[in-house]
Amino acid sequence: MKGKSSRNINSLMFHLLLGALAFTMLYPILWLLASSFKNNAEIFGNASSLIPDQWEFTNYIEGWKGFGGISFGRFFANTFFIVITSTIAQVLSSSVVAFGFSRIKFVGRKIFFACMILTLMLPNQVLIIPQYILFSKLGWLNTYAPLILPSFFGVPFFIFMIIQFIYGIPKSLDESAKIDGCGKIQIFGRIIFPLLKPALITSAIFSFYWKWQEFLAPLLYLQNAKKYPVSLALKMFADPNSVSNWGAMFAMSVLSLVPPFALFIIFQRYLVDGISTTGIK
Repeated sequence: MKGKSSRNINSLMFHLLLGALAFTMLYPILWLLASSFKNNAEIFGNASSLIPDQWEFTNYIEGWKGFGGISFGRFFANTFFIVITSTIAQVLSSSVVAFGFSRIKFVGRKIFFACMILTLMLPNQVLIIPQYILFSKLGWLNTYAPLILPSFFGVPFFIFMIIQFIYGIPKSLDESAKIDGCGKIQIFGRIIFPLLKPALITSAIFSFYWKWQEFLAPLLYLQNAKKYPVSLALKMFADPNSVSNWGAMFAMSVLSLVPPFALFIIFQRYLVDGISTTGIK
């Protein structure tokens, strides 16, 4: 009886500790949500409170109006266009490259693969200046081209992850398809690609998250406010020369979290399956 009571106390302490850690991690999100219903005076005067003294639902209305005659609906549309196009391009191109590395023997394959792996260790900041010069000479500044077109050439992280997944697919399936008269393209399209579903969805989720929160690239390449994504539009609420509407900015920040959160809820099973399966292989 004493042992059972001790286990119950240990279990209670364990869950209390987990609850405290979970609250600590969720507190910034809860604070953001609460601040989206506060006015400027209350945000800074009663910052620690998670319950507004006076609920300001107009923050969402004012925030959605945007600025300069451009509503946040336009910014969300811009973001979805960039993110969805880039995600599809990254996933498809990375799967094709991964199939080539894992199933096709060609001269210099190991060298090219090593070069690709080395790019994973290359800081993105190193590429900013040469990329900007290149895109400037191509006349791509103030367009979506620098944000989207590089996605059509694969992402090393996704390529490596999909390669590990393909290694777990028996080569006997390829050989059976060859006997039936399938070429490399047909083997990839009919055999390999449908079996990559967990890895592809995992890559798509990561790509969506990274592109959705991307700030530096739009800041460098876009000058027209009508082309801004949400990440850049949120920054425009903070005006150092006048009073910033922090409540509206927090309200739009909350709305900007909805698509990634919804995506995770819908596809979390595939995300776990893709990561665990790829890791095991």
